[in-house]
Amino acid sequence: MTGLPAGTPGIAWTVDDGASPEVVEAYARFAAATGTRLTFFVNGVRPSWTEHADLLRPLVESGQVQLGNHTWDHPALTKLGDQAIQDELVRNHEFLERTFGVDARPYFRPPYGYHDARVDRAAAAVGYTTPTLWYGSLADSGDISSDQVVGFAEQWFLPAHIVIGHANFPGTIGALPRLHALLEQRDLPTWTLDDVFSR
Repeated sequence: MTGLPAGTPGIAWTVDDGASPEVVEAYARFAAATGTRLTFFVNGVRPSWTEHADLLRPLVESGQVQLGNHTWDHPALTKLGDQAIQDELVRNHEFLERTFGVDARPYFRPPYGYHDARVDRAAAAVGYTTPTLWYGSLADSGDISSDQVVGFAEQWFLPAHIVIGHANFPGTIGALPRLHALLEQRDLPTWTLDDVFSR
């Protein structure tokens, strides 16, 4: 899956990894302040998610923030055997369940977008039947400026797009108010994956 159904009047803003506790916190506070609906694809190995669990939990419980499975520690799944793929997903699944009380199935995001039919079969066998990719990136998996993040958003914040961002580097923090303004300017609502696919 790389996009929302044609005609969906808004975007699914998804956020991966969580290498930076400061960016995870900024996203959580941003969501709480603006009502923006987000889907985080979590790597449980990152301390950010435990450190800010109390801040995130009310947003998750209300359904404003959805949590998806991005594997425990971000390996390239195509280089792992079937059991190792399942171990990555199950360990992260158990972390999300224990920390946030949620079942992240069926959505998983394969690290780097690397997946194939074998990976998908292994994942589906533990309930992760929907590999979730993207159609547009904020390109902030690396350390870029806030202006660059906003530039990518101007390119990709379009109806029915799944857009990928990352909670990894500080440039993202400075971009958030401008990203919200861009959504308002374009009259683009934000949806979680469950908002769109579980109706």
